[in-house]
Amino acid sequence: MSSATAIIIGGGVIGLSTAYQLARKKFGKVILLEKGPVGDGSSSRAGGIITGLLWSETGVLARKLSLALYRELSADLPGYRFADVGCLNLFDPSSWPERARLLPLYDRLGAPYEILTAAEMRQRWPELTPAETDIGLFDPLGGYSEPEEYIPALAQRCRELGVEIREGQQVAGFVQRNGRIVGVTTQDGTLGGDAVICTIHTWTHQLLTQLGWPAPFKAFVHQRYVSTPLSSDAQAAVRIPAINANPYHGYIRPARGHRLLASGETATREEFRTPTPDFHMSALTAPASVQRDLTIHLTPLVPSLGQTRWATEKVGLIAFALDGEPLLGPVAQLPGLYLGCAFHSGGFAYNPAAGLLLAEFVADGRTQIDVRAFAPDRFAP
Repeated sequence: MSSATAIIIGGGVIGLSTAYQLARKKFGKVILLEKGPVGDGSSSRAGGIITGLLWSETGVLARKLSLALYRELSADLPGYRFADVGCLNLFDPSSWPERARLLPLYDRLGAPYEILTAAEMRQRWPELTPAETDIGLFDPLGGYSEPEEYIPALAQRCRELGVEIREGQQVAGFVQRNGRIVGVTTQDGTLGGDAVICTIHTWTHQLLTQLGWPAPFKAFVHQRYVSTPLSSDAQAAVRIPAINANPYHGYIRPARGHRLLASGETATREEFRTPTPDFHMSALTAPASVQRDLTIHLTPLVPSLGQTRWATEKVGLIAFALDGEPLLGPVAQLPGLYLGCAFHSGGFAYNPAAGLLLAEFVADGRTQIDVRAFAPDRFAP
């Protein structure tokens, strides 16, 4: 067992997954600092849809790892199970050629898929009514993870493995010595560590600016909704996969209690800059028109949505780097510091792999897959 100390900033799914994997590696002392309760930020506001059919080799390999780990976590986390209903990625004729060009990549990397016509989709999932011209790219290994089940189960398992989770601990800055990051400062004082892993989503900007290292990503407001039950039978299952419904300007999946969870595109939104370190996402709002547009756009695909209304709204932030890939790994200019952020809208999809890869960087100095495409320093030139 190592005598080293790892400090993880942020108690969302990326931070929790990193803590879990470091503890499993018996790295040493693992301390996770979260300014509020664990999962209180974007993680609890996530859609949780997972597909392995992405647009880059590194993304496909990372998601493939995530999907395998989700199935392992279903056996290891009490009260949690990955919803392996598959993920249906929809395209119209104009957008399909761009995705079709990626099929040889999926074949080479062993990412399974099926190409489905509208008729085949309707036959397989009678609750769906895609347009005749829609093309389905079905990921049989995909599905979704319910935040309300996953986050507390992962946090509980971390504690059982010896992770010290300190809630109500806001990090104010870093401790540097001879150009190396050797700890953090909080309201309770200084905490030293051999590795500092920053997973605090958009608050990363606030901290890294102090070090003269601008985080190369932008954040945008995003919202998701859960419907009222489709029937009085709360135990009944919604018989559809998780769907990235691109031609319908959103995504939709089953949710607990015979409900539907969905969100829509909001492409015209301006960048959102987290104003202060103590900012909370509960201050974010979404226009009422988003709910109305979501129902209008998605009901032609899932007619049962028309029998419901939106019961709950959660508004959070999503973060994008310039190339759409995450920032994951060590910061070369600041030895001792590691980043795990800017997962676009896929933090939940990436988190099992992201946690494992960050743990491998810290504990082993290398990772089982090549993630140079995710390196935080890749925009330096």
